[in-house]
Amino acid sequence: MSRRRFTLIPAALLIAACSAPAPAPPAPTAFLPGGRVLLDAHNAYPYEGRFADRIDRALSTGLPVAIEQDLAWCPVEPGGEPVPVVSHETACHGGEPSLEEYFFARIAPLMEQALADGPSPDWPLVTLNLDLKTNEPALHRALWELLGRYERWLTTAPATADGSVAPLDVGPLLVLTGEHPAQEEAFAGPGVRRLRLFGAMPSVPPDEPGALPRARPATNYRRWWNHPWRVVEPEGQRAAGEWTREDEERLRAIVDDARRNGLWIRFYTLNGHDGEGDGWFASYNFGSEDAVRIRWRAAMRAGVDFIATDQYEAFADTRRAAMAEADSANGR
Repeated sequence: MSRRRFTLIPAALLIAACSAPAPAPPAPTAFLPGGRVLLDAHNAYPYEGRFADRIDRALSTGLPVAIEQDLAWCPVEPGGEPVPVVSHETACHGGEPSLEEYFFARIAPLMEQALADGPSPDWPLVTLNLDLKTNEPALHRALWELLGRYERWLTTAPATADGSVAPLDVGPLLVLTGEHPAQEEAFAGPGVRRLRLFGAMPSVPPDEPGALPRARPATNYRRWWNHPWRVVEPEGQRAAGEWTREDEERLRAIVDDARRNGLWIRFYTLNGHDGEGDGWFASYNFGSEDAVRIRWRAAMRAGVDFIATDQYEAFADTRRAAMAEADSANGR
């Protein structure tokens, strides 16, 4: 099956290249940083014996979509061997489904149909956002082997000796993981010939409290930047007041920094609801759907690649409305 290859290039390098006499590079495709805004379905897995439908709800909003899965190292059955399971906790309570059972088996029909249909501008159709709750070497090895069994679905890249950014071999599934240095050693260290997943970029430490985070240039392994919403509104979701021009400028400055450094960017978690919500954390709550829709739209205008929320359907409705408004304004 043929695939498309693309390179994530920092914007500063693109500007320099455009000033040279050589022909301008082709326009970036939709999946590259800044090309599309996706729902990132926060905590889309069962816990507390509930919420088993979250992955179906996320997929029902339409493709492409990003889906978060938190991982722990636990046996699925008492006395069994540990495997990567989806869980919000590091402790094993029993009954946590394996990542392979809950996620990979569920998306298998979508992935196989995508490969049968051939490469599409919508690839990757699904971005799997992994949050590893622990970092045992055994968990890393098991995850690496699991991804190897499904490598034909994956968006991958050849390893480079100096970490320079290599072209992506684009498949219907993209896998992202966190910042932890042990993950980079396991997934991009010596002996790895092809990257199966891509880590988050740590920020440059701020010069002073409240200063904007600063990005580092993308590497072959580290291709995305992950932030709590507090970097935009330092008071946090629960204490946030009216959305202001200063808030919008702060958001845009952070996103623009990601673009200059060739990184996808994600913000978490933007919820707005009365009461406790359906298993949602109070710390992420702006207090009303109107308040969170203002932030969702601001993040869309800024070109945030992955917007994490527990309100999958409401976000999808807001994005569709915003896209329809943009099409109407542009005469489409």
